[in-house]
Amino acid sequence: MKVAILAEGQFARATAKTALGVLRYAPFDVVAVIDSTRAGKDADEYVGVGAGVPVVASVEDALARGATVLLIGTAAAGGRIPDGYRTALARALDRGVEVWNGLHERVLADPDLAAAAKRGRAKVRELREPPPDIPIGGHRVRRDGVRVVLTVGSDAAVGKMTASLEIVAALRRAGERVEFVATGQTGIAIAGGGIAVDAVVADFIAGAAELMVCDAAERADWVVVEGQGSLTHPGFSGVTLGLLHGTAPDVMVLCHEAMRHSVKGYDDRQPLRTLREYVRIYEDAAAWRRPPGYPAARVVAVAVNTADVSEQIAHAFIQNAATETGLPTADPVREGPAGADRIARALREAVPA
Repeated sequence: MKVAILAEGQFARATAKTALGVLRYAPFDVVAVIDSTRAGKDADEYVGVGAGVPVVASVEDALARGATVLLIGTAAAGGRIPDGYRTALARALDRGVEVWNGLHERVLADPDLAAAAKRGRAKVRELREPPPDIPIGGHRVRRDGVRVVLTVGSDAAVGKMTASLEIVAALRRAGERVEFVATGQTGIAIAGGGIAVDAVVADFIAGAAELMVCDAAERADWVVVEGQGSLTHPGFSGVTLGLLHGTAPDVMVLCHEAMRHSVKGYDDRQPLRTLREYVRIYEDAAAWRRPPGYPAARVVAVAVNTADVSEQIAHAFIQNAATETGLPTADPVREGPAGADRIARALREAVPA
């Protein structure tokens, strides 16, 4: 399988979150990124990952490099397919190229795209399509001895999936049996499975999370769940709470983007709280669904995303976050394995076998 990423006009760190995640972590071959406004250079020159992956101008250029799958690599407000993408998608489908879509709008809901898929006998994989038989949460019990980790955020889009995957790698380096549970479209594209919880009917979000955790627990001793949104985000808090209660984590890792001061999409109308306050908020909310006397779920480490600041500022921010919270703190990407290993040690010490 050879994948091309469609990011027309939007291939940048702020707008191509799915593209970045796939370029960094995907186990399959990414042969090109499509963005005619940036064609002619490698992906890493624009987003810092994807060395050797060229940015090309068209679907035809990607097909010439052997692409068999076209992945939509950006997110749009409201989850609609951008009008500027429809021609490229139709060209790919006409040629029999499989399309992976992580947006809320379904590809085949567009009559022109459906006709192109029919002509090309092309498949469409909807990454956000939940299974039809999700149960209500609170009824399944996972295997004894399994430890569940949930990444939680001070805000949306602060690096929860990235932190989760780096923690998985760190626990594996420590010799642990680990499963990653993908709960968003990018994680699903990387892992090959999962449920996008923001596409699940609200009553069943906890059930979807519980189902995935219990299934993963049959294959591993550690289950690391990709978090979504934030409990204090006015738009996404419902998904966050359903995921928190459905996963019933033993421990949590708080994720935060350095220099983020206000809630995403709300400018200065909704300032972020202190990290210490986020620790309390998540621990309190996790306790709401636990029986009396049951061990509390604690935040035991902080993962900081310092991608957009200098080395000096990043170091100072990590140290300040550790001082404020009293918790091990690291940027698992900037600091490499040493940073992720520091978080993994905190997890293993908090819930030893």
